[in-house]
Amino acid sequence: MSRTLSRARCHVVAHPLALDAVLAVGVLVCMVGATFVDAHNQDLHGGSTVTWAVRTPNPLALVLIVLGAAALVFRRRAPRTVLALTGTVALIESVVGDPRAPVAMSAVIALYTVAATTDRVTTVRLGLLTMTVLTGASMLAGPLPWYAQENLAIFAWTGIGATAGDAVRSRRAVVQAIRERAERAERTREEEALRRVAEERLRIARDLHDVVAHHIALVNVQAGVAAHVMDKRPDQAKEALAHVREAGRSALSELRATVGLLRQSGDPEAPTEPAPGLDRLDELVGTFRSAGLRVETARADQDTTLPAAVDLAAYRVIQEALTNVQKHAGSGATAEVSVVRVGPDIEVTVLDDGSGDRVVPDSGGHGLLGMRERVTALRGTLTTGPRYGGGYRVHAILPVTTRTAARGEPV
Repeated sequence: MSRTLSRARCHVVAHPLALDAVLAVGVLVCMVGATFVDAHNQDLHGGSTVTWAVRTPNPLALVLIVLGAAALVFRRRAPRTVLALTGTVALIESVVGDPRAPVAMSAVIALYTVAATTDRVTTVRLGLLTMTVLTGASMLAGPLPWYAQENLAIFAWTGIGATAGDAVRSRRAVVQAIRERAERAERTREEEALRRVAEERLRIARDLHDVVAHHIALVNVQAGVAAHVMDKRPDQAKEALAHVREAGRSALSELRATVGLLRQSGDPEAPTEPAPGLDRLDELVGTFRSAGLRVETARADQDTTLPAAVDLAAYRVIQEALTNVQKHAGSGATAEVSVVRVGPDIEVTVLDDGSGDRVVPDSGGHGLLGMRERVTALRGTLTTGPRYGGGYRVHAILPVTTRTAARGEPV
């Protein structure tokens, strides 16, 4: 049953002219039937009853009824024109025709259509005009007394038509507003979801770059050392290969921890490690020292407990900066790492004394871009650039209290 009704509704929406034609035929049948029926009162022994009889209608009334009903076929295409035509037909009938013929029925439906398709101000104006003209003409120029019920019926039905049309229009506007609000909310949710996905992809790409670039750089250096001394100094070659294996194991562990974040809540659990922080700074520096880079460290952070996001960002800044020193500063370079607590901030500085035709890592790489994104996300500042006299400087200022931690939420 519901499927049949849905199919019928779709057919009506697709063919509105057919619906208006059916409506016009129905109105025509009602008006013609009303013209042939005569209802009058008879008093019998002091009582009042209503008797019905068949009467011969006025030919002019039949012509006006047909014209008014035919005009309703086009009520959606030209509602105001149809109202003017049906109102004129009803006016003629009320003045010179048979006032009992319900020609005004077509004008009422036309007024309803205008009210349902226009604004309230237009409805009030056209409704008052239609009510005044038709009711006034029938009262003042019609053949019936001014107080006849037919005259009052014209006033009442025109008012009902305008009110019903305005109510339908208001309901349609409310439904449309609700639908638009729902669609806008859906679009907002989709945009928010896409934004979060983009941010998460950027964060994962940044983490993967930091992990892979650091360990692959160490593997490359150690592999080169092993290849260089393989024939003459096999013991040193074995040591270099051991460092290669250790760097590969560390890279796999960090990759496993990073990729593990992509699992859904229902996926099997995978072994993960805590996000690295400054508590692993000595271990990080040791991997570079084993690769032949001279690194000096200095800490004056008074064992400050950092939020996880700040701790990870500081670690990644040092890791990426030392990786760039290893790759770009040339052989024999020395790096200096310092971590200092200054007021409400933690300052991380990485210096090197590399010389020669050094390639500045700002050109085309993603390392410094990733560092800057990490620091900026925490409302910190990052300064990078060549040092006077040679070398390079990376300086990051990170607030110890992030926006999330300030609200008492876990970072």
